[in-house]
Amino acid sequence: MIIIDRALQTRAAAGNPIKVGMIGAGFMGRGIANQIVNSVPGMELVAISNRQIDAAKQAYSEAGIEDIQVVATVSELEDAIANGKYAVTEDAKLLCRAEGIDALIEVTGAVEFGAHIVMEAIAHCKHVIMMNAELDGTIGPILKVYADKAGVILSACDGDQPGVQMNLYRFVKSIGLTPLLCGNIKGLQDPYRNPTTQEGFAKRWGQKPHMVASFADGTKISFEQAIVANATGMKVAKRGMLGYDFNGYVDEMAHIYDVEQLKELGGIVDYVVGAKPGPGVYVFATHDDPKQQHYLNLYKLGEGPLYSFYTPYHLCHFEVPLSVARAVLFGDAVMSPLAGSLVDVVTTAKIDLKAGETLDGIGYYMTYGQCENSPIVQQQNLLPIGLAEGCRLKRDISKDQVLTYEDVELPEGRLCDQLRTEQNTYFASEKILVAVG
Repeated sequence: MIIIDRALQTRAAAGNPIKVGMIGAGFMGRGIANQIVNSVPGMELVAISNRQIDAAKQAYSEAGIEDIQVVATVSELEDAIANGKYAVTEDAKLLCRAEGIDALIEVTGAVEFGAHIVMEAIAHCKHVIMMNAELDGTIGPILKVYADKAGVILSACDGDQPGVQMNLYRFVKSIGLTPLLCGNIKGLQDPYRNPTTQEGFAKRWGQKPHMVASFADGTKISFEQAIVANATGMKVAKRGMLGYDFNGYVDEMAHIYDVEQLKELGGIVDYVVGAKPGPGVYVFATHDDPKQQHYLNLYKLGEGPLYSFYTPYHLCHFEVPLSVARAVLFGDAVMSPLAGSLVDVVTTAKIDLKAGETLDGIGYYMTYGQCENSPIVQQQNLLPIGLAEGCRLKRDISKDQVLTYEDVELPEGRLCDQLRTEQNTYFASEKILVAVG
């Protein structure tokens, strides 16, 4: 949205910047901090929370901020903000509760911890921008219900592939076409990758090996495409998506898909490995008007029936502050669920698993995630991978087998499980009300 730059300039000129708190100070969080501090007039990053406070300090330090105040209470945080100080804390809930913060950026990638933080932020009427597809793809719909009731924006972010796809989707719809496919371009897809195989790449780029492994094993892209589906009303063509290998240019892929199948499904989310330009995103769409088809052909988009639109990059942390501005200044969510889940990410065994073992986390050694249409997830009682960590296996599970709730014992007392149950119940009753109505 080009108008955002002028709106931020107006806030800067008025001495009234958007005040932002950030929760999570890892690789991506440090990039966001640097971007806001040095490149976004009209916005201030007033506080950072991280469970290891040195990481929060590092995020500010790398951005050139040395005058940092450690706070342990809401009043201390509010005093720091009022006095123009930059605050760090180990207690993320302080940021949720403090007056003087307009919006929060949640960039932890954690499901249970993220659930607590987002619920606390919503309870204190804070807009929340999530760089956390794992949380969004597991319980995003019910979190959106709470946000709507509180009158705040809960949104995914610009810059990550889902947000870039959604911006492109909205553009394509706005010029009169019907999007039938939202796609993500990958360079690698191997479900058996783990932190050991990805250690070298992670070290080179200063990232965590398990996070890099979640990109390589397909779990991350599954979450990304699931939340795009939930925001557009699309589905997956099959479990795990079609996921073609294609070495040509993305425009050349339009003939691969069956347009009638896409229409029947109401559109699909998908990915491709190896296509150019990568890493980017694409939307394939149709137009029913022969006159407009003629113009599209003239404008070098071909004869259809699928027309290709793409963005050849995603710039992650560079774009995240724009999402904050959209929420605070315009009440516009980059992307959020339309209603209940349409696509979920289900837990799949990466290796042969044994009864009595406790499942490790996303991107580790034991499981990977695959997209599946939510009605099938419900019918087969499949276990969302966002809830898998910490579950104890009741029985042996073969490699590549999808796990069900019957296969595991859930950890006790988790908020994410409670919200997932509430989500299932809430949207089941919504469907009943619609049917009755």
